[in-house]
Amino acid sequence: LYRLQQLFIKSIALPQPIKALLEILPKTAHPMDVVRTVCSLLGTLAPEKAWGVEAELAIRAMGVSMTGLFYWHHFHLTGKRLVAPLEQQLIAQYVLTAFHQKPVDEAWVWALNISLILYAEHEFNASTYAARVTTSTESDFYSAIVTAIGTLKGPLHGGANQEVLEMLEMIQNDGGNVKKFVEKAKDKNSNFRLMGFGHRVYKDGDPRSPIIKAVAKKLAKNSDNMRLFEVAEAIEETMETEKGLKTNLDFYSAIVFHCMGLPTLYFTPLFVFARITGWSAHIIEQRQNNRLIRPLAQYVGPTERAFVPITER
Repeated sequence: LYRLQQLFIKSIALPQPIKALLEILPKTAHPMDVVRTVCSLLGTLAPEKAWGVEAELAIRAMGVSMTGLFYWHHFHLTGKRLVAPLEQQLIAQYVLTAFHQKPVDEAWVWALNISLILYAEHEFNASTYAARVTTSTESDFYSAIVTAIGTLKGPLHGGANQEVLEMLEMIQNDGGNVKKFVEKAKDKNSNFRLMGFGHRVYKDGDPRSPIIKAVAKKLAKNSDNMRLFEVAEAIEETMETEKGLKTNLDFYSAIVFHCMGLPTLYFTPLFVFARITGWSAHIIEQRQNNRLIRPLAQYVGPTERAFVPITER
């Protein structure tokens, strides 16, 4: 554990070319694009030269992506360059201290540590599968991670926690009329969706959800966000009663991240910081017994189609 901590502390140092890039990236860039770009440039500056060091590369990618995002954030928000708190030991503590640039509540560190663990790995989700497809071509480690980040950016995958908070705040600002919005979600002519419910794997409920719900409740009590938690709980109860749907990890994670004072657009990058560990484990496993992942397509269109000569088309 000590060795890993030391590797992480060493990994957060940003190479000068990455700092220069972050300073010219537009302040309107999406944070996920910043993280993806930083990881891609890191792979150019310090390319993977041989297999067998994936764990060290994972720690490096995690540290640089975290520090890179916060460097970009502070440079464009305040005009100041990030001062990385090198003395921090816990990854969760580093994330919060680097972002806020001051000591943070220990309850926040405890909560984020739990969140990062819960998000770290989850078998063949979309981004993990994408990383394994890239790895199966015998491409390099960083290419696989960048592939995964691009996949995670989508709102149906990693972006769900961001949309959950936006949904909760909209309902709260409308007076907390949960029934109204549940009915709106049922309307087939409406584009409104209640995010954070159901799971492709956990049909009877996400076992991670009760854990993060307890964390969210504790943080909400210690801040001015208890009303937001109550709205979330009312939505959860209504959806389970009326539609038999249960919350997934993203639902209450949104409240946890919000209570820590983190911008909504940074929720998915937090997912990246955690999931790099899971992606890396899958990259290692894919390489150990590799076979090119190449699904076959089956034509299911009309069985008889007349050939039309080019001159008649």
